[in-house]
Amino acid sequence: MVHGVSGSGHSDAITDARPGAATALRLARRTFMAGDRIDVQALAADLGVDRTTLFRWVGNRDQLLVAVLTSLADPTLRDAAAAAGGVGPERIGRIVRLFSQALIDAPYYRTFLRRETERALRLITTKASPLQQHVVASFERLLEQERDRGHLDPALELHDLAYLVVRIAESFIYADLITGDPPDAATAGLAIAALLRGSERA
Repeated sequence: MVHGVSGSGHSDAITDARPGAATALRLARRTFMAGDRIDVQALAADLGVDRTTLFRWVGNRDQLLVAVLTSLADPTLRDAAAAAGGVGPERIGRIVRLFSQALIDAPYYRTFLRRETERALRLITTKASPLQQHVVASFERLLEQERDRGHLDPALELHDLAYLVVRIAESFIYADLITGDPPDAATAGLAIAALLRGSERA
């Protein structure tokens, strides 16, 4: 997660719907990438508005954090997809490895995870999270591409398969927070490739 440009999805919905939201999101993202805690009171002051106006623009702090995380995750996943070679299960596995490694290597992201572990895991890894839903949808599109190109023929519904891909990747990306083991992008990629090979129709 090394980018500072807005991607599509939840973050765009915020910036498109409320004037001033794009500026607030850029400032919040800059704060996040500097490794600092996003403080809505300080952000409102920097923008010269009150908290009520800021909340009208971007929602509450959790919603703002999700928008920041989404705006960073989207281009990171796009870059991983562009850089990954191969086809079918191997390509998806490589995308997962590259995407996972970017998240593991981003110092500001790890700082956020250590500083606000419970909040971070709730916003990132729970099924009710808009961010996880967004990432699952992104992987569903990648799986659909491989299926449509004739490189993947899964027995499972693509949405269910994408959810499994994301959950397995999360277990390796956030292993230090969940089990105490070191994060492992390489094993995440291998596990996903194995899952997808095993999911093929007989």
